[in-house]
Amino acid sequence: MVNQEKNSLSVLFSEEIQGPFVTFLLNTHIARQNTEKAALTLKNFAKHAKERFNKKYPSLSWEPFKEKINLLLSDSSFWRVSAKSLTIILTQENTYVYEQRVEIDDQYYVGNRPYLLGIIKNNQFSYHYYLLALNRDSMKLYHAFNDEVSEIELPKTAPTTIINALGDELTGGDINYSIQGGTGFNGSTKEGIAYHGVNAKDEEVKIDWVNYYQAVDNFFKKDFENPEQLPIRLYTLPENQTLFKKIAKNNYLNTDASYPFSPAQASIKDIQEGVKKINQQLELLETATYNKLLDKKFVDQLVDILPAAEAGRISHFFISTSNFITETNEMSATEFDRRQVLNKATDKVLQAGGEVFVLDQQAAPDEKSLLAILRY
Repeated sequence: MVNQEKNSLSVLFSEEIQGPFVTFLLNTHIARQNTEKAALTLKNFAKHAKERFNKKYPSLSWEPFKEKINLLLSDSSFWRVSAKSLTIILTQENTYVYEQRVEIDDQYYVGNRPYLLGIIKNNQFSYHYYLLALNRDSMKLYHAFNDEVSEIELPKTAPTTIINALGDELTGGDINYSIQGGTGFNGSTKEGIAYHGVNAKDEEVKIDWVNYYQAVDNFFKKDFENPEQLPIRLYTLPENQTLFKKIAKNNYLNTDASYPFSPAQASIKDIQEGVKKINQQLELLETATYNKLLDKKFVDQLVDILPAAEAGRISHFFISTSNFITETNEMSATEFDRRQVLNKATDKVLQAGGEVFVLDQQAAPDEKSLLAILRY
């Protein structure tokens, strides 16, 4: 029934996808009262969309759109989503649903092109990577997609502990290693490893530490399957990160952002918090690069942006959320709508191979409400 297209707009620019398009933007939450509200909003929007559709396309039938809307309204499981919002795009033939992690304004649009700004806002800061929770004596791996986190089940041969990795090759003399859950009590380190024996020399311990990290790195370099070539980012103490960065030779390690705390006793909530902090760092790094584009020729007035978009001259188009004035559900009958104008410009920029960004104004280059970087 529904095509889930969360990460790409390319399908909507396929020659096979023909308009007109009817687009609904709805905030929705998993709570029953909120899902019922979202469904009611769709039902109300559908009435107004029908009027606008019949006015704009008098020779076409509303019936295919009505059938798809009724199908969504009758599907209770459809409304039990964990997403914060939805963009629903209908054509006479297809239904496309984009689950979004950002809140948007409830809106509907009817036109020759779909309304894309909600999807772009959602995808603006989308991060996908592995998170390596690394101690001196153990490690775990997590999959992070935006703020969603899940632990990766590694093979038994993976160096998940120092004993598993080094075994009889431990150099600590008569030391016996035992992985514990403590944080420094009774001889254990702050990462939970306890040393017992008579030859627990610092140098020997460091050798094992280095050898363990080499084993971890070799695993990711030689044995770890990563078909998507996702980067690996670190959740570990600063001193561990420093040593691992010196040792690591695998191509996946990315140190642009990390979480400098011990994961020794981290719960999944702690891991999620680490991912959120890393994502915030990545967002700041990304927005910092936008200001460098101001060195190029640009325009920042809508009257200049629109013809540049039509001519395919825009390489980067920044739209601040301050442009989105909240409208009531009873949308004006006036066909002119600033959001539609911005959406049309967005469509032109994307079709010409440009990039479009929907940002809070403080994150926009020079905090401009609109900005278009020109190719020439």
